[in-house]
Amino acid sequence: MTGDEVPGRGPDGGPPRAAFFDVDETLVAVKTMHRFLEFYWQALGRPRREFADAVARFRASAAGGQSRGEANRAYYRLFAGHRVDEVERYGRAWFLAENGAGFWNASGLEAFRLHRARGHLTVLVSGSFPPCLEPIAAYLNADALLCSRPDSVGGRYTGELPIPIIGRAKADAARELMVRHRIDPQDCHTYGDHISDLPLLEQVGHPVVVGRDPALIRHARPLGWTCID
Repeated sequence: MTGDEVPGRGPDGGPPRAAFFDVDETLVAVKTMHRFLEFYWQALGRPRREFADAVARFRASAAGGQSRGEANRAYYRLFAGHRVDEVERYGRAWFLAENGAGFWNASGLEAFRLHRARGHLTVLVSGSFPPCLEPIAAYLNADALLCSRPDSVGGRYTGELPIPIIGRAKADAARELMVRHRIDPQDCHTYGDHISDLPLLEQVGHPVVVGRDPALIRHARPLGWTCID
């Protein structure tokens, strides 16, 4: 966006509006972080068992009560010392390999395209990181990307993540964007698939639940929220 353009303003010149989309299992049908890690390690020639062991550790930590935010941080520690530009290059290659049947969530993608056609600001909000998400955002011509951004020094990841964009942090990032562009939250839509997306969903006038997360649906139905597959 440049100059005096008002983001999300429709062709009728009405007030700006935004549509926020979680990515994993909302806009796409997969978990981008896990799928990318498998692709990346395979491309580096690492044994497949290392990926299986990493996934097993993540699942065991979740079963032991580790928060999604801490799991997010643990994931990015796997990239400590790796060159940012190389990981981004592999991210583009991963998306080219993935983009096709089974990658997209049809209902989420349809909603995204509908909002774009209406002239709404389209925003991706995710705990995943730029190597996975920037190719998706570019393909969709999304207007903004709010995501986890691991620290780097000298062009290499440190393994540290200042703010996991999970749960409340998703809502905070979206709210800051709406304040910056003077967008009324009641005029906005949000799409999410997991109970951790609840803070993001609750702050807009038009929350939409994607998929079948039981905890999220139990919360949504008494409130009359829209639910789609």
